Amino acid sequence: MRVTKLALTNFRSYPHLELEFPAGPITFVGNNGSGKTNIVESLIYLAYLSSHRVANNQPLISLGADQAIIRAEIESQNRTLQVDLEINATKTNRARINGNPVKSQREILGALQIIYFSPEDLDLVRGDPTHRRDFLDKLLITQSPRLAGVISDYERVVKQRNTLLKTRAPESSLIPWTEQLISYGAQLSAERIKLVDDLNPYVAANYENLNEVKPASISYKSSTDNLSADIAHNAEMLTQRQIEVARQEQDRGVSLIGPHRDDLHLQLGDFPAKGYASHGESWSMAISLRIGAYNLLKSEGAEPVLILDDIFAELDTTRRQQLTSVTQMAKQTFITAAVESDLPAELLSEKFYVKPGVVTK
Repeated sequence: MRVTKLALTNFRSYPHLELEFPAGPITFVGNNGSGKTNIVESLIYLAYLSSHRVANNQPLISLGADQAIIRAEIESQNRTLQVDLEINATKTNRARINGNPVKSQREILGALQIIYFSPEDLDLVRGDPTHRRDFLDKLLITQSPRLAGVISDYERVVKQRNTLLKTRAPESSLIPWTEQLISYGAQLSAERIKLVDDLNPYVAANYENLNEVKPASISYKSSTDNLSADIAHNAEMLTQRQIEVARQEQDRGVSLIGPHRDDLHLQLGDFPAKGYASHGESWSMAISLRIGAYNLLKSEGAEPVLILDDIFAELDTTRRQQLTSVTQMAKQTFITAAVESDLPAELLSEKFYVKPGVVTK
């Protein structure tokens, strides 16, 4: 898979931008704040329908504009797709595939598969569980775009159920939302558990390749005991647990069971990575998670585009070499850097220089 063309209209700092890309590594070089990350952010948004930097659409739209447009031409498995996405701040986004409107923007998920790595990935190790759940869910969507609907529906149900709990709604009003929470939660938990089981060996191997002493592993930590990759079993366990915490939920006004309360546990040797890992070990774990995700997708026959956003300046020689080696597996890699000398020579074959609002070769 590779992106052959990208056009942006009123996206971030670009009123209008058109670029063409070959296969292989593509590097954007420019000062901090020049707009390098804005370019790769548009590709990330196209892949996940969300930004890795902001929670809502308004900052993505140029000041004074009503909408932003991302248009990409994507070559995959000997066919070419043109994907257009219209981003709106106050109404639903609209999308087209090969010029034809689609009913929901979610229909474009899967057209572009991406694994990205950025300085914010330290939050995967040091941050709160939200970052790790988001990592798992985005990888699930990359594997199977239909799961975006399950995740969206689950989040909607939790939000509505919490509203009812806070207003002390009668039990009869809660029942249908509790049933949906358990149904969607059982599915999402099962998918996450299977994903973590599949991903764990790749994370362990990549961490070992970084010459780290302690062994690394990952596991799924649920707020409900004894969950598995079996949906029916999970539904039974969640139902039992919900009965146990029902009074607490009423008292606290919040849903206390389900995958929104779960976490991805990262282990280094005998200790959890969070709170115990050194700065270097934290980077190694973050790298191992991202490269492991890439390895897993490759093992399943996918060819995701790799994005390395302003990351080389943060890493030592060994970790830079590990990232450089994964670019050799990727059909296409997008790299951003403030200083050209931070990058290995083999990643500088196709260079773009970025200044505010302008990109030149």
